[in-house]
Amino acid sequence: MHERDYASHSSGFLRTLLSILGLIFVVVMLSWGLRTFVFQAYEIPSGSMEETIMPGDMVFSEKITYYGSSPAPGDIVTFEDPDPLSSGRILIKRVIAVGGQTVDLRDGRVYVDDVLQDEPYTRGEPSYALTPMAGIDISYPYTVPEGRIWVMGDNRTNSQDSRFFGAVRESSVTGRAIFIYWPLSNLGPL
Repeated sequence: MHERDYASHSSGFLRTLLSILGLIFVVVMLSWGLRTFVFQAYEIPSGSMEETIMPGDMVFSEKITYYGSSPAPGDIVTFEDPDPLSSGRILIKRVIAVGGQTVDLRDGRVYVDDVLQDEPYTRGEPSYALTPMAGIDISYPYTVPEGRIWVMGDNRTNSQDSRFFGAVRESSVTGRAIFIYWPLSNLGPL
């Protein structure tokens, strides 16, 4: 190979390599930006949200909604587990009440501000009080502190939720679950 052909070949290879590395960098940064600021995918590990979301379902949780507003009753939210021993674990539950509202559990039914809640997603399962985790004091009726939300799993007989760990800080919410994308048999909006 002539000296000029070798130099031309080397610079072409270097340009191609730099182009590929640049493309990889752009893809990684775009992926990181979307995951950090727009949406996150989660696999559901437990049955606490059955029949709405089943164990093994994969859901998208979007983050944009809560940049300009707060979680509202009925929203299905993802949030950081408030148990300090479960650092980094993300949970998914339904918002039942927000700061300033009062939650009461009477005869297995949920009342918010003395209004019986219509909760067809629980399939009629009772909503009884749970023994709170150590260091948490919950007595009913319970007024949710400002800046916090009261969350419960749809599968009330198989869910450790605010009845167990208390009201959750709004700042710990990582997004609003909006869509099941896997398995295809469960595909659809939430």
